[in-house]
Amino acid sequence: MTNSNEKATPVVHKPYELTKKDFNQINRRSLLTFQLGWNYERMQGSGYLYTILPQLRKMYGDDTPELKEMMKTHAQFFNTSNFFNTTITGIDLAIESKEGYQSKDSVAGLKTGLMGPFAAVGDSIFGSLVPTIFGALAANMAVNGNPIGAFIWLFAQILIMVFRWKQLEYAYKEGISLVTTMQHRLEALTNAATMLGVFMVGALVATMVRVKFVWAPKIGDLTINVQNNIDMILPRLVPLLIVLGVYWLLGRKNMNSTRAIFIVLIVSVILSALGVLGKM
Repeated sequence: MTNSNEKATPVVHKPYELTKKDFNQINRRSLLTFQLGWNYERMQGSGYLYTILPQLRKMYGDDTPELKEMMKTHAQFFNTSNFFNTTITGIDLAIESKEGYQSKDSVAGLKTGLMGPFAAVGDSIFGSLVPTIFGALAANMAVNGNPIGAFIWLFAQILIMVFRWKQLEYAYKEGISLVTTMQHRLEALTNAATMLGVFMVGALVATMVRVKFVWAPKIGDLTINVQNNIDMILPRLVPLLIVLGVYWLLGRKNMNSTRAIFIVLIVSVILSALGVLGKM
């Protein structure tokens, strides 16, 4: 029988320092498989666990109670920007590699606290701003028959991949100090990215939506140039109204982007056939 006065031997954690091989493995899994396990219950939880599972096994050992508990922790609800998820992963592993199982609650709170702000920044910059700027350049060049636009888009995607690859090791080395360093910058960065994105969308409406009124009704001997009168009120008003109309459509119940595209196509063909609208 065990003596009741004996105390259980505490689990001693041996710090594990991630290697270059570990960073490369995590980055590969993040780029190629992070979203494969996405579901409505836990979203990116299973993908997050799969990304760092080999490193967790090195930290806690195979088939140990600590490994099982940390696997449950990392499989919980998680959802952030794909372009910043490895920043959170790096900070998480920096804490776990030093504190081990004792960091369970800290890591869970850290992930919950950071996934929202990083989602906002990532969606603003990489979900809206970058595609708007580089997509507009590429599309405008393609319309004019210039193939360089495709290479500009490809170059932008390569830069994004490099950024995603480099941030993990940087976040791991900076650790928890990165949270306090970036805390005051995230909100300003998000607001700046949002404003620039809105500015770029406005510029695209005026330059890429090339629609005008070709309908010119006659009153006696007088021909009324409808488009000229509209330009006197507000140049590029027709493209603006079209974009606002599409935005209104997307806000309706049971409406999605595919249906909105078909509606725009059908209405455009009809109005063009009737001689109401035409291309600038």
